Amino acid sequence: MQMADPQIGRALVVIVDDRVAGGERSDTTGPLVRELLEEANFLVDGVVFAPGDLVAIRSALNTAVIGGVDLVVTVGGTGVSPRDVTPDATQGVLDRPIPGIAEAVRASGLAAGAVDAGLSRGLVGVSGSTLVVNLAPSRAAVRDGMATLTPLVPHVISELSGLDA
Repeated sequence: MQMADPQIGRALVVIVDDRVAGGERSDTTGPLVRELLEEANFLVDGVVFAPGDLVAIRSALNTAVIGGVDLVVTVGGTGVSPRDVTPDATQGVLDRPIPGIAEAVRASGLAAGAVDAGLSRGLVGVSGSTLVVNLAPSRAAVRDGMATLTPLVPHVISELSGLDA
């Protein structure tokens, strides 16, 4: 009998979308991110929804950090329209940015044809001992972004916890 791989850590998904948060349409990316995180051996605390509003997004991020999750992944609100404020809200929460990971997510997404990933202003960084990642909202951007993140996140969490990766 094969033992299951140990949990890497706890994660929370934040879907930033006015229409989903308002109940006008259903969410399609939350279940995908949850599935990809669980496949990567994360315990997913949940999927929460926030409108494209600085205060609401910042509140969701701060709640995740205070709640002690190791990783929070936001999906949506990363583009260039006036309502795309996820990176602006995230910047106010981060203690230290990790621009190399954000650039890797953008570059790999664009190379895979996810235009919204290439146009994303999404950030990656650390708030307290939580890694915060902003992903563009298309399913292609989410799939490619998670594929880029999956090998990096355990190392970051290990460093944040003071353990060797």
